[in-house]
Amino acid sequence: MLAMLPPGALRRPVAAAARLARAWACPPVRAESGAGAASRGDRGIFSQVLASLATGARPNNSIFYEIRTYDIKPSKMKECVEVFNKYLHLRTAHSELVGFWSAELGAMNKVVHVWKYDNFAHRAAVRRALANDKAWQETLLSRFLPLVEKQHNEVAYLVPWCQLGKPPKEGGIYEWVTFQVKPGGPALWGEEFQAAINAQVNTGHAKLIGVFHTECGLLNTVHVIWWNESPDHWAVGRRSAYEDARVVAAVQNSIRFLESQQNMLLIPFQCSPLK
Repeated sequence: MLAMLPPGALRRPVAAAARLARAWACPPVRAESGAGAASRGDRGIFSQVLASLATGARPNNSIFYEIRTYDIKPSKMKECVEVFNKYLHLRTAHSELVGFWSAELGAMNKVVHVWKYDNFAHRAAVRRALANDKAWQETLLSRFLPLVEKQHNEVAYLVPWCQLGKPPKEGGIYEWVTFQVKPGGPALWGEEFQAAINAQVNTGHAKLIGVFHTECGLLNTVHVIWWNESPDHWAVGRRSAYEDARVVAAVQNSIRFLESQQNMLLIPFQCSPLK
């Protein structure tokens, strides 16, 4: 389920930033003591405000998600699935796994998994524990590494107006949609993007699982995860969206912030919490 913000909630921070920008550009007259320290302080405060507006307010600023993508050698994909389904419990003993999928359409021989952390200190502690976990290294890691061609990771946060969802039942297929958007974070594009997502949610064709934006890796990237009952159900939903005036209008209003987009259809592993 989406946790909605009032329509003007994302406009107010931007307006506040504009007022602070004017104040910073034309500061009030100050005493000269401190050799400009007050002016530098104004600039520091303003920079902090802009940094916070780049991503928007979050219910808990410390929780983040690490998105890991592995390109697997084509001849080793079957073995990869078997290894993770059998031994991933050695890794999940250390931190929470959100989902684990393999690409079926839109990409090939690719594995995507998402891990949740309370904060960066939590992740660092997990990495230290893994470095000392001989069972994980010798049983899982030693079997997995020879199967990999390339690895990539990102740090991402849920957008302020979305909570992590779950599918209504097991089975089905997941659509992972990646948007490259203009710089500025949810404070810039959040309201229009939210409207476009809500318009698609309201059609009832797919279940929204989560909307994430990156803070480390390829910046200004938004990942949206949807659940569908089947590839055919997904295809019907796509065609229906093209003919839905509400969806078309909302998408047209949001594309001014869009640079590019791509998608994949994913199949969950047996070991994935999201199935």
